[in-house]
Amino acid sequence: MTTPTPPPGLRERKKQATREALREAALRLALERGPDRVRVDDIAEAAGVSPRTYNNYFASREQAIVAAVTADRETRIASAVAARPAGARLADAVTEAVVEQYTKTGEHEHRALLLITTRTALRDAFLDATAGIEPPLAAVIAERLGDAGPHTARVLAASVAAAVRIALEDWLRPAGNAEAAGSLAAGGLVAPSGSLPDQLRSALAPLSPAFDAAERRSPH
Repeated sequence: MTTPTPPPGLRERKKQATREALREAALRLALERGPDRVRVDDIAEAAGVSPRTYNNYFASREQAIVAAVTADRETRIASAVAARPAGARLADAVTEAVVEQYTKTGEHEHRALLLITTRTALRDAFLDATAGIEPPLAAVIAERLGDAGPHTARVLAASVAAAVRIALEDWLRPAGNAEAAGSLAAGGLVAPSGSLPDQLRSALAPLSPAFDAAERRSPH
């Protein structure tokens, strides 16, 4: 049985509120002015904090803008996996959690994604954010597998993060012609191609045998 996570304390809640204020300010200013006209100082001022405080949360303006659409996604994926019944196939639980969290977007997230497709630096930050999947997912997988192996959970979670990045790269890749490729390199608008759920399922499918083997070794 999964141990309930204690609610965050006051200090952690304040940090979460600051992070949320910064990412929302970053996105709002980027939508209003264009990302290239937004400075870190502008984001910090809009969020009511100092630039130094900003640097404690985000390494760049691109990271802050992207965080508005990727915020807490990695913990939601892990929570969705943890919520699945103990008898559910782990590979299926992970795949469904990833697909749900990456395709369940509202108008706010949709506007952010449209903005992200217009700048190479934003697309790179969006892809880099997939690495955040690993730590919380590894913890949930380790809980499910027990003593199946000290590194197995981390390897599986890291593989999921890599598979998701590959799926997103393919999804954001322009149609195969020189003009579209030049547009991508120059930071032009990219129209995502194909079905993202299908791309994610296809990228994650090769990991299923590894998940199944780990479950067979698990004492649970």
